[in-house]
Amino acid sequence: MSVDGPPPGGARPTIRDIARLAGVSKASVSYALNDLPGVSAATRRRVLGAARDLGWRPSAAARSLSNARAHAVGLAVARDVQLLGEEPYYMRLVAGMEGVLATESVSLLMTVVPDVDAAVDVLRRWWQERRVDGVVLTDLLVDDPRLALVTGLGVPSVVRGGTGEDLPGIAEGATTVAVSVEEEREPIAQVVGHLLARGHRRLARVSGPPQFRHTRRRDRAWREVTAAALGVAQEVVAADYTARGGLEATRELLARPQPPTAVLYDNDVMAATVVAERRSLGVRVPGDLAVVAGEDSILCRLAGPAITALRRDVVADGAATARLLLEQLAGRAPGPLHLEPRELVVRASSGARLTPPAAGSWARR
Repeated sequence: MSVDGPPPGGARPTIRDIARLAGVSKASVSYALNDLPGVSAATRRRVLGAARDLGWRPSAAARSLSNARAHAVGLAVARDVQLLGEEPYYMRLVAGMEGVLATESVSLLMTVVPDVDAAVDVLRRWWQERRVDGVVLTDLLVDDPRLALVTGLGVPSVVRGGTGEDLPGIAEGATTVAVSVEEEREPIAQVVGHLLARGHRRLARVSGPPQFRHTRRRDRAWREVTAAALGVAQEVVAADYTARGGLEATRELLARPQPPTAVLYDNDVMAATVVAERRSLGVRVPGDLAVVAGEDSILCRLAGPAITALRRDVVADGAATARLLLEQLAGRAPGPLHLEPRELVVRASSGARLTPPAAGSWARR
């Protein structure tokens, strides 16, 4: 918000100043000053009183603009463009979002940027230029600057793949709402139980990038589940979700003195690539190496052999994300949405029992 003139003392008061004096979040100040729902009557009075005490006055131009709606929401994906071309996940997520947004005549403004810092710049520009009414955040980092941005600016937001424990420091009343990811421990327990039942005792996991919060949660669940089942936590090798990254991680695992006989890959691209390149890796699937994908897609179903995978309805998740953001835009401040956990779909890549290794084979090295 701009002001018509300087307050006493010559300083120009900001939303941050008003929030500090009133003892509320900047998002609450924005709601109160723009006469929007989302704050109580008592909070509104406190904010308006603080603004009056600071000498704050909205300009006529700013007030007229504040009531304008862009009828669009933003999604700035911080991912490698090549990976997006390989991985079906985001196309399915966007399809689910678009299906809901279109019914409300709301457009989806999407762009792909190389990193989170670039995403911050894009989101800030979109909000300042009034090109979006709200945004969706995906793939939260362990220390993610986008959270501070959207809460600081009061941007109605939905965090895709966040949980309450992942979002420290977001004040009560802030507009960001976490869309809870699926329970991580139970799906991993399904995978481990399935592999143990087929005779596997040396397991490994090829994860996504370790800077992602969801990777950290899966790491913790994997350690806990495998340690409970086998007496020692099984190995994790970090990769980047790409075909090349999955192959490099698999070669690293197979070079171990006691290589794993079963591997869980965090996405479908890495698992499908390993199955396709099994001959160059020198293994039979599933005879020497059982392969499981942490994300199901058409890649898993069309692979030969078809790949055992953890399945979830990504299109439905996208639709739920869009509905939650629309609730935000309507000023209803909904609580976190708990999505259905992934379920194991057993296919040929792990369906047979472990074949006893022949003398001199790689599994006995």
